[in-house]
Amino acid sequence: MNEFALIQKYFKKLTYNNPSALDLNDDVFFDKKHNVVVSADTYVEGVHFLNFKNPDLVIKKIVRSSISDLYCKGVKPKFIFIGASGNNNSFSKKNLNIISKSLKEEQKKYGIKLSGGDTTKSNKTIFTIMSLGYSKRIVQRNKCKNGDDIYVTGNIGDSYLGLQVLKRKVLLKEHNYFVNKYYLPDLPIKISSNLLNFANSSIDISDGLFGDLSKLINKSELFYKIDLNKIPISINLKRYLSKSKKKKINLISKGDDYQIIFTSPKSKRNYIQKFFKKMNQKVTLIGNLTKDAKKNEIIDGDKLLKHVYNEGYFHNF
Repeated sequence: MNEFALIQKYFKKLTYNNPSALDLNDDVFFDKKHNVVVSADTYVEGVHFLNFKNPDLVIKKIVRSSISDLYCKGVKPKFIFIGASGNNNSFSKKNLNIISKSLKEEQKKYGIKLSGGDTTKSNKTIFTIMSLGYSKRIVQRNKCKNGDDIYVTGNIGDSYLGLQVLKRKVLLKEHNYFVNKYYLPDLPIKISSNLLNFANSSIDISDGLFGDLSKLINKSELFYKIDLNKIPISINLKRYLSKSKKKKINLISKGDDYQIIFTSPKSKRNYIQKFFKKMNQKVTLIGNLTKDAKKNEIIDGDKLLKHVYNEGYFHNF
């Protein structure tokens, strides 16, 4: 049973139809009455990060991954709460000084404040982060409309290649670029507060572009049609694909990008292009949604691709 089936079967009923829980089917809790938005994420050594040899980078990655859940809803995070479990090695005095310094840098960069948490001892290094912000409205999942355009911010795929470099499955001279993209994702924060002006629905790319897009659509009874050639990748990734002869789809569908996928009506196209140009933020129209189809489609030129193995990462129990 994957994580989403588990939630729906065992835990959704425990919300007792509390509207703020959003049916446990979104990235956040949203208390509309009090304008409070909260997300929670857990990161386990060996699952969400390889090891804790670079505590400065791991801390930055998990903080950015966590606050991304709020940014993709159109909400600026204000406070974070951290639960930390580890041993004498992971929480040595040296590492604690490094962790503290990295947290301070992230707080300054994103305007957030550490406001509580918990510490326990364990064999594995584990972090749980809660992020909190305030907003009168959010951009939810499952609010897509028939005919919506599908957009993605930034570039996709660099992070996954960085992970392959760290696992020593790929050897590259320019490996630092991809490793940095894995540890230090570029969150599209400049556009977040304006998402409500043009997005019907949105999600960040954590588990994989196609997997997260499917979660975004979910109960909307719509299907996506994506042009693979329009999915934006960096110059460095283009060079790698050209030299390695690897397939683009296998690199852009794995996750850890923390860019935003959003859907928007066609009437907003000019507004979106002008706004993103003004913000100096890359955005790409990669496809559209329709109810007049029988399945999701990924088009590569004149070919219809089979993508059953590219639905992203799922925790299975």
